[in-house]
Amino acid sequence: MAFEFRLPDIGEGLIEAEVVEWLVAEGDHVELDQPLVQIETDKAVTDIPSPRAGTVLQHGAPSGAVIRVGAVLAVIGDEEVGSGVAAGSADAAGPGDAAPIVGTLPTPWEKSQNETQNETSRAPKVPGSPAQALPLVRRLAHDLGVDLSTVPGTGPSGRVTKEDVEAAARGAAAPPPPGEGATEERVRLSKLRRTIADRMARSWREIPHVTTFGAADAAAILARRKDLGAPLEALLIQALLPALTAHPEFNARLDGDDLVLQHRYDIGLAVDTPDGLVVAVVRQAEVRPFADLAKEVERVTQAARSRTATAQELSGQTFTISNIGAVGGGYGTPIFPYGTTAILSFGRALEQPVVRDGRVEAATMMPISLSYDHRVVDGALGRRFLSAVIEGIERTP
Repeated sequence: MAFEFRLPDIGEGLIEAEVVEWLVAEGDHVELDQPLVQIETDKAVTDIPSPRAGTVLQHGAPSGAVIRVGAVLAVIGDEEVGSGVAAGSADAAGPGDAAPIVGTLPTPWEKSQNETQNETSRAPKVPGSPAQALPLVRRLAHDLGVDLSTVPGTGPSGRVTKEDVEAAARGAAAPPPPGEGATEERVRLSKLRRTIADRMARSWREIPHVTTFGAADAAAILARRKDLGAPLEALLIQALLPALTAHPEFNARLDGDDLVLQHRYDIGLAVDTPDGLVVAVVRQAEVRPFADLAKEVERVTQAARSRTATAQELSGQTFTISNIGAVGGGYGTPIFPYGTTAILSFGRALEQPVVRDGRVEAATMMPISLSYDHRVVDGALGRRFLSAVIEGIERTP
């Protein structure tokens, strides 16, 4: 018999995922718990293991397709392929029947796409048009400016595939005439980038952001970092915790007319990755000895950069910090994650003149930017909190 393996919910609130790469081809054998397919959620790239051993009769969706939780991800036959069920068929093969034919029937994802297209399309079919393509491929052709009627299809029954469209787009690209400049290029955003865009837009659209600025003498904290060989973010968290404890409005979330004060300190770290900005979370920062805190900062940061972090490690922060100084930044106007009330960004510490006791001295000053929810925090409270953070940094032992 054949088993329909459906996309499981592997994270908090997961609705859909994008197929990145199939790790086992149709017709090949797969072992129990062997990585079957790599998917990308709005949090991370994850390998999905096979729930059973057998033959992969059919992929539920092609690479690049987005499928919803609960949709068929793959069809897996029994160890004895000849006793299985043909992909996409509900009838068992009888004695003497041939082995299931792999890859010739529409995948469950293709069937759903075709059904959606049939239900929503109202445009008349162009007589004699040779183009047969799924909605995803038609959208890609439109985005790339490719005329589907001119593209020979290499898919089943002559269907135009995503690869056919991309090849046509590459072939159509030509250098511009002398003196006319370069042509434009359209690149589809990754799922992670689209998720970042949606969440940033929602936070900015629904929440009144206010940003205030300050600077801390970073000599002590930088010296401590050098002595310990620890990540700066761990020292910043340690310096920040007393300010968060004293000002609970910043370690909170607004729920309707209620302000929910968090009594745990799960600190989010904004991490710059090749695929975009993600927030890795250090859980229970307030109870960790510094050595453990430093190790956890390094661990979750590396997991975020390599896209191996779990959904739980990339969500649920109560407050967020962003070390933009690591990429040469100074002051900024950071947008805090939806569901929190504030974010701190730390810029690159630079030596500059300061006036102390009427004398001009050189000091290594770290720019700090605090963005907060103005529905919860007024300007005076914002300044008091920032002053407490600066004091914590400058009093680093």
